[in-house]
Amino acid sequence: MSSIYIKKAQNSDLTEIMNIIDQAKAMLKADGSPQWQGGYPDIATLKNDIMAQQCWVLMVDQKVAGTATLIVADDPNYHEIFNGDWENKTDPYATIHRIAINPNYSGQHLGKIFVSNLLSQSIQNGIHNFRIDTHQLNKRMQHLATGSGYVHRGKIYVDEPAENHEDNARLAFELNL
Repeated sequence: MSSIYIKKAQNSDLTEIMNIIDQAKAMLKADGSPQWQGGYPDIATLKNDIMAQQCWVLMVDQKVAGTATLIVADDPNYHEIFNGDWENKTDPYATIHRIAINPNYSGQHLGKIFVSNLLSQSIQNGIHNFRIDTHQLNKRMQHLATGSGYVHRGKIYVDEPAENHEDNARLAFELNL
């Protein structure tokens, strides 16, 4: 059995984090998704995540196997939701963004382990409301969200570089524990 845990990312993890993000971008492109194809997330975004102590890495046998950003704050992208509604509109929530697993670890269900650990970390800090979003063509992320207990709530639009407005449409998910 491997040792698997999460820790806050450090600047020394940045090269490996960017490698994982670049591999995820390539997978999304191969799947036909425009998500992450306009340069985002870039190294500056991830450096900011690390400096804000919001970037986490999933460690497997002392190696970085995944990355995610966990933000406990109001997300302006979630203010307007279409074709649905948030179940919990009053409590603070944590949002998981920029999650990716190194494809060398595929088939080990590490995405679900990573999400579980991020949820546990948040609950330890008093957060019980969670949100996540993904492009409608990102079936892997949709599977991870629903497999982790999230419920589809509607559609939101994110503020990211895109060729057209609909490329910024995201399926919005919520989990209340």
